[in-house]
Amino acid sequence: MAYRFSIATLLLAGATCLAAPASAGQAGAPRANPFTAPSTLPFQAPRFDLITDADYQPAFETAMQQHLAEVARIADNPAPPTFDNTITALEKSGRMLERVSLAFFGVVQANTNDTLDKVQEAVAPKLSQHQDAINLNPKLFARVKTLWEKRAALKLDAEQAQVLKIYYDGFVHAGAQLSAADQTRLKALNTQLASLETSFQQKLLAAAKAGALVVDDKAKLAGLDDGKIAAAAAAAKDRKLDGKWVIPLQNTTQQPDLEDMTDRATREALFNNGWTRAEKGDANDTRPAIQQIAQLRAEKAKLLGYPNWAAYTLYDQMARTPETASSFMRQLAAATAPAQKRDAAELQAQIDSTGGKFQLKPWDWDHYAAQVRKAKYDLDQSEVKPYFELKTVLEQGVFYAANQLYGISFKPRTDIPVYQPDVTVYTVYDKDGAELGLMYFDYFKRDNKNGGAWMSNFVNQSKLLGTKPVVYNVANFTKPAAGQPALISSDDVTTMFHEFGHALHGLFASQTYPTVSGTNVARDFVEFPSQFNEHWAWDPKVLAHYAKDYRTGAPMPAALVDKIKKAAKFNQGYALGEVIAAAMLDMDWHSLPADAPKQDVDQFEAKALAATGLDVTDVPPRYRSSYFLHIWANGYSAGYYAYLWTQMLEHDAYHWFVDHGGLTRENGQRFRDMILSKGHTEDYAPMFKAFYGKDPDVGPMLEEHGLTPPAK
Repeated sequence: MAYRFSIATLLLAGATCLAAPASAGQAGAPRANPFTAPSTLPFQAPRFDLITDADYQPAFETAMQQHLAEVARIADNPAPPTFDNTITALEKSGRMLERVSLAFFGVVQANTNDTLDKVQEAVAPKLSQHQDAINLNPKLFARVKTLWEKRAALKLDAEQAQVLKIYYDGFVHAGAQLSAADQTRLKALNTQLASLETSFQQKLLAAAKAGALVVDDKAKLAGLDDGKIAAAAAAAKDRKLDGKWVIPLQNTTQQPDLEDMTDRATREALFNNGWTRAEKGDANDTRPAIQQIAQLRAEKAKLLGYPNWAAYTLYDQMARTPETASSFMRQLAAATAPAQKRDAAELQAQIDSTGGKFQLKPWDWDHYAAQVRKAKYDLDQSEVKPYFELKTVLEQGVFYAANQLYGISFKPRTDIPVYQPDVTVYTVYDKDGAELGLMYFDYFKRDNKNGGAWMSNFVNQSKLLGTKPVVYNVANFTKPAAGQPALISSDDVTTMFHEFGHALHGLFASQTYPTVSGTNVARDFVEFPSQFNEHWAWDPKVLAHYAKDYRTGAPMPAALVDKIKKAAKFNQGYALGEVIAAAMLDMDWHSLPADAPKQDVDQFEAKALAATGLDVTDVPPRYRSSYFLHIWANGYSAGYYAYLWTQMLEHDAYHWFVDHGGLTRENGQRFRDMILSKGHTEDYAPMFKAFYGKDPDVGPMLEEHGLTPPAK
């Protein structure tokens, strides 16, 4: 997942609030706020050695004042509007606000605390109001509109023309043409939504922490290896629960340890802790916030002339309309449903054959799928993990693939301050040896870190501003006990390659204007480079370079590699079905009209899932409404389908690679030139077609999942 933030995206699309680290303020002489001027560190990396909790809120306040003053000068300029004195000036404005926002929102999800949560609560509505003060400035919009109407005579280059279009469309989409009364109502809606989305995020983080499974009998953890049991003991000790074991929750419905646990009651308890984490009827119950967010979004969409929030949101996406996205998902669901039934029957047969006197339940799925996988393919994940040591996967796998495709290289450095001790930093060098950017990695799970994995920037690339990208990847892998190796699963390996695909999209940015730089693209395009990069994890040349036994250095045996490849299409009814169900649930929530009554969250969810045609009893959605962070707080509302849409794009692109020689520098350079370095300088459909040679085709995606397209 990629988080997109720049001043332009803040103003024209709305802020997605993330956050940052801190330490106590220091007594003594007054000190300059670290955000007042650009960082003096290499690449203008944030001064996490100087930043304290107390710096953020005053920095936001000052930065918003500065930005409004800069915008006022642009809007009140007596000279006729030109691209330079209006659009370029807007692109240069708000530098301090971007510095503090990128640092703060980049770390609150990764390393928050009570103080930072309070800052976020205070800042979120103010940023929404700040955004409205600019987007709804009539003088400013008049200048942009004048430029738009005479654009043919401005002799703009292609990137400038695209930037002007984005600004004009963005102002209109943000309500610049509404009446004064409607703008007043819009401002109130935006403020309410900003507060509710922040509240949802914070409640969910607290609910996930409280929902961790606490075990007081080691026997209940039967099936987990010694490393996992030691990690659970360490997690308990961190919570001052000595003598117990704690299994923290991932943000997804399924929990990784369910595969190994042999005690069915413990599996059920862990699953249910996750399933109901935010539905306890307590202060962390997210359902009241969901009811309000859904209703207010629908009202906002109607105010802006759209039938529902989905239609409002998809106006600038590659799919363009909810109907197109929904039709695509129904096609996938029809192909997936038969596979789910076959898979469920196979798992039930496995339960019966091993003497189980019970019906398959969701907390049994991964456990018995592992048994079937081992029986069919003789593949056991515990056999695989010794070949996946985290640092080796990163340096000899992720970095190696990037070098083979794009010629880039990496050098670790210890002179860049970080916001948490587990974070590592590398300088990235281009194929000619020039410095390309800076890269941070924050891989281990913490109680104060949101679930999932993501990428974003601490510094955005822009030739206009003279900045190179400072990018980070965050994940939630289990931290090993002291002295133990960081062994990860094959899914974790895929996650590393995925998030690094986002990083490449950011690192290869080569735009003049920050609005169209790097990952500042549509949701249903931004996941394309990341999902495409997953393929290289299993490329024979790359796999042989990093899949080595951490104890002996011996490469993964060819027989084990063959097992992994043969098993790759196993369990696809679950793997694809849980994502389709979640995406369709998201689209249903955001297709509500403004006059719809407030929804009972549980009833709405049950009805929406039943209508998918999928086996949602055995294969529940990857996220329930109550912990669907993507859509209620992280900018993916009516956009979770993007993960499926971009799977179609990436499978098409990978098939192009296969047809043209696979992993080669020539192919990598072509992909970099035509996709990764383009940002949003072109419309997505023509950009993709220029690379692929034709429009997207769902066939390769279904083929990769081992599914048969439904009969027409």
